[in-house]
Amino acid sequence: MASSGVNVLRYSALIAGVSYGLYRQSTLNAQSHKTQVDREYQRQASLITQAKAEFKKKNMPPDSVTKGGGATRGRYARG
Repeated sequence: MASSGVNVLRYSALIAGVSYGLYRQSTLNAQSHKTQVDREYQRQASLITQAKAEFKKKNMPPDSVTKGGGATRGRYARG
């Protein structure tokens, strides 16, 4: 039979291992969540940039360059 000192060491090691495992799992989950949030942010930023480019292309005046090579005034320009 094992002495009580050995049993204390066994259960202490078991508790320490379970505690470390829970801590490690928590850390990995936090890193994964942060990576997922960053990826979603980058995706949304890309979509916004793409939408801005499409909006600019769609709302550009059809004849933005004249025959002489100069740019025409925008449809909201004054004067």
